[in-house]
Amino acid sequence: MVIHKSFKGILVLIIIGGLLIGRVYSADIKIGWVDMRKAAEESNAGKEAKKMLTEQAEKLQRLANEKGKELQDMKESLDKQGLMLDPGVRAAREKYLQTKLRDYQRWSEDVQKDLDQKRIQMETNVSSGLLKVVQEIGAKEGYTIILNNQSIVLFGSKFTDLTDLVIKAYDMKKK
Repeated sequence: MVIHKSFKGILVLIIIGGLLIGRVYSADIKIGWVDMRKAAEESNAGKEAKKMLTEQAEKLQRLANEKGKELQDMKESLDKQGLMLDPGVRAAREKYLQTKLRDYQRWSEDVQKDLDQKRIQMETNVSSGLLKVVQEIGAKEGYTIILNNQSIVLFGSKFTDLTDLVIKAYDMKKK
């Protein structure tokens, strides 16, 4: 069996890494992990933020539908009257309709940007609050390290999952 040099090097690194990890584990190391996405979604503050954003988005959607209906009615009216109107009047109404459409598109984009900024701000507030709670739990419970499940943890035992503890502590802190 032929083994390439690069594979041998990787294999040696894995073996050395395993030996070093064995030494590290012989010390008292306490590791936990938190699913920050789940904690943000299931905490009371996260649920409230999501509810507020949903209500605001629904309100703005109703307003957008009303404005869109108004523009559609204007277009249909112009189409029906188009041939009977003086060319100058028709051109003025078409220009007015185009202006209204551009205004609607700008308004729609501004509303979307505003909602996105509010969502980001709320997520930042909830995340920073959760992070403080994680740090407090880590210090109080004597954890050496607490990892974020979203990007680092490939496997985590239920015993090392601190997500529910973080949610409860964060909710208690917010009361």
